[in-house]
Amino acid sequence: MRCPACGERDTRVIDSRDLDEGGTIRRRRECVRCGTRFTTYERVEAARLVVVKRDGSREEFDREKLAAGLQKALTRRPVPERAAEMAAESIEAELRAAGIGEVPSQRIGALAMDRLRALDQIAYIRFASVYQSFEDIEQLKREVDGLLSARAVASQSGKGS
Repeated sequence: MRCPACGERDTRVIDSRDLDEGGTIRRRRECVRCGTRFTTYERVEAARLVVVKRDGSREEFDREKLAAGLQKALTRRPVPERAAEMAAESIEAELRAAGIGEVPSQRIGALAMDRLRALDQIAYIRFASVYQSFEDIEQLKREVDGLLSARAVASQSGKGS
């Protein structure tokens, strides 16, 4: 690390502290030549996550874009205020934990639908109708029927406990 006062590369660390639950390290340093003290911050740089679109094009993963899409589906639904942001963070964490650099957009869409299905079934249908580009009312009906069947199974298994 270069000294900001004289440019000397030889500096020593006086003190180190973790910030942001270990995501950032704050270091107090001192220049060996001129004695200037200064602070540096070190952060782990997350690996790039690239989304491969249906047409084969690639773009950098954008958590804000994902959260905005989830928020549209959740508009005026009785869910916690930060539900879309938390779902987007959860999806990003799952993708990064997989350790892959490129992810198909279909995988992100499927994860988004999973999160929305768990949060709010109306929001799920809203998102699925756009994401899956339902061709007709019959496709939409099949999706709703699937939700109703899953709900019936879940309520029956809850009664047996």
